[in-house]
Parts: sequence; structure tokens; C-alpha cells
Amino acid sequence: MRRNNFLLLLIAVGLVSGCDAPLPGSPGEPALVQTLAEAPPGAAPGTCWGKVVTPAVIETVTDQIILQPAEVLADGTVITPAIYKTETHQVIVQERKATWFETLCAADLTHEFVASLQRALLARNLYRGQINGQMDARTRAAVRRYQKPEGLDSGILSLAAARRLGLVAIPRSETL
Repeated sequence: MRRNNFLLLLIAVGLVSGCDAPLPGSPGEPALVQTLAEAPPGAAPGTCWGKVVTPAVIETVTDQIILQPAEVLADGTVITPAIYKTETHQVIVQERKATWFETLCAADLTHEFVASLQRALLARNLYRGQINGQMDARTRAAVRRYQKPEGLDSGILSLAAARRLGLVAIPRSETL
């Protein structure tokens, strides 16, 4: 019985270690498409959205506040040194920022679509893996490298990036 449990454990570890996607709760890239219960204000029904949250930058500031000035004679001799109080407080240098972006919906992310995405990123020297049609860590890293210069630091493919890559048609109303 112990041997069977050990074999099952080895198989489970092998399956998990072969996964490219991070485990739930682990640091790393989120799912390819985030199914969010919320959407940005004014979002059209049936659209899919991703959100990147940039945390606030907080700085700790230390100030020296003089409580009592030094007593100094005319010749510069210090009779009593100054007394200071140290106060520290935190200052928000940069506010927290949430960036919403429209994404492709899960139904649109077929094996063929992801393979085309990998080829498009490979042609731009951003993808360094096999064309396997899977949204793995290498593909997400290439998507991030493609989108980052445009201001979106995410491995989730935005609809705008898919259009710039020529993978999604631009609606006729946007071309006029």
C-alpha cells in the first residue's frame, strides 16, 4: 500500500513540475484571460477585460525637529547643545494605479490562435520557444516584452496588441 501511495506521489509531482503555468496563489503571471466579476465603467456587455494594478510607492521620511536651540557664546563656544527630536512618517510618492485593458475572451484563444501569436512574436525576435499553440510561460513573457514599450506591463494579451500584431481584425468603424 505504501508503495502505491509513493508512486502516486511521484506521478503527481511529475505532473505538477511539468506544468508551465504557476500554481494558484503562487507569484507569477496570472491566467491568460482574467474573468473578472467587475469591469471598468462603460464596458460593453460580453467583452473581456484584464487589469494590472501598480502598487503605490511609499517612502519613509525622517525629519530632525529642533526642540531647543543651542546656546552659543559670541566666540562660538557651545554652552548647551541643541536638542532635537526625530520624527518619521510615510509619504505616498506615487499613487496606486489600476490599468484596465480589453482582452480576447477565452473562446477566442484557440490552439491555432496561440500558435499564430507565437509565430508573430517569433518574427519580432520576442519569442524563444517552440510553436506549440500553448500559452505557456515563454509565450506570456514574449507578450509582456511586446506590450511593455506601449505602456502595458502584462503577460496577458490585450486586444489592442493582438490587433497591432495582425491577429485580430480591426472593426470597420475604427478604420475610417
